[in-house]
Amino acid sequence: MNYPELPHHHGEGQGTAAIRRQIDRVENFQTVADIFKQLGDTTRIRIFWLLCHCEECVINISAILEMSSPAVSHHLRLLKSSGLIVSRREEKEVYYRAADTVRSQMLHSMIEEVMEIACPEQ
Repeated sequence: MNYPELPHHHGEGQGTAAIRRQIDRVENFQTVADIFKQLGDTTRIRIFWLLCHCEECVINISAILEMSSPAVSHHLRLLKSSGLIVSRREEKEVYYRAADTVRSQMLHSMIEEVMEIACPEQ
């Protein structure tokens, strides 16, 4: 693709072409935005963080967060559809945990880093 000449020249190097190619991949940025949208809700962050540390059923998650099971199920559905968590069925019970993916691990680390920086223990 031919890119227009930049109006100002600030000593752009060979990396400029690679950056321009990457920035044209709007679908990649949309994927990132969709993931961050999932974590734009305090309850979903809390549920995701919890499931990074243990596997739980809806009833226990509801009790821990002091929320109704239908409300928790709604958040779990959104997290699961984004690929951040997975589930397994054992007879009538469904258990949830964070997905074993680089994406989930990275988001978990990011949450913990931000909490450490922004919320130091008193």
